[in-house]
Amino acid sequence: MLTSLELCAGAGGQASGLENAGFDHVGLVELDGHCCKTLKLNRPNWKVFEEDLNKFDGRPFKGIDLLAGGLPCPPFSKAGKQLGADDERNLFPAALRLVAETRPQAIMFENVRGFLDDVFEDYRLDLKRQLKKLKYVADWELFNASHFGVPQLRPRVVIVAIREDLSDGFKWPDPRPGSAPTVGDTLYDLMAENHWRGARHWAKQANDIAPTLVGGSKKHGGPDLGPTRAKRAWATLGVDGMGIADHAPLEDFPIHHTPRLTVPMTALIQGFDRTWQFHGKKTAAYRQVGNAFPPPVAFAVAEQIKSAISKRRSHPVLSIAG
Repeated sequence: MLTSLELCAGAGGQASGLENAGFDHVGLVELDGHCCKTLKLNRPNWKVFEEDLNKFDGRPFKGIDLLAGGLPCPPFSKAGKQLGADDERNLFPAALRLVAETRPQAIMFENVRGFLDDVFEDYRLDLKRQLKKLKYVADWELFNASHFGVPQLRPRVVIVAIREDLSDGFKWPDPRPGSAPTVGDTLYDLMAENHWRGARHWAKQANDIAPTLVGGSKKHGGPDLGPTRAKRAWATLGVDGMGIADHAPLEDFPIHHTPRLTVPMTALIQGFDRTWQFHGKKTAAYRQVGNAFPPPVAFAVAEQIKSAISKRRSHPVLSIAG
């Protein structure tokens, strides 16, 4: 089995996708205490480091197959003022240090669509140059989660860097437009679990994929489904986006009223396995879901990385010193 070290692991969206692709996590680094408890709750055998990435020492993990992570998005997000390198939350420098310390065969980082904005062109080119100095070939691709079976749009940038001698074996996964189920198909059984009589009618109305879930930050109040535009999109699917419910609609909930989603419902919208649990109360749990990288997208990219590495292993190239 191939080994991986996960940075900014969050609630385990990318980590579970990599696990499904055949990667064995030798360590997961995450600063948020709730997320660390979530990781341990679901995978007690994982070695979780509750640490600041700027202080984490990667040298004990030298020689891993994959260095992966969901680096903080606010430096590149329009909601975060797009300060890029000037944002104190920018962890790309720490990640590059860990690349040099661990010398993995491949690297996989996830970020928001804003990373591709024109204002960050110099930053992207500099990142590629720094990885080239470390003998990696880097590229990035924008994917919609809905093209990989996830019932929401969720555009995300995936950055992949492959060791130069392995790079020819990597190709991006092929998206599958139209592969995602509707919100109604995804959530019908959870909406009906308390015998709500309107569940079937609701599921027929919720006949499209969801807008992108928004996790929010700790600076804001309780959980909801995003800004006004997102709430309007949820309303067309018959969902009240003003908050997160404690439980599914009860039997006497009016048939034509719009229900709110529960945390387990949002987890399915994000592409998590039904068995995945989230530590903490409703607000903390929903933030973990909303900020996660959909596991099916991580799985699709990781499968291609594994293929590139495995081809090299099965066809070793001999080098002769001159």
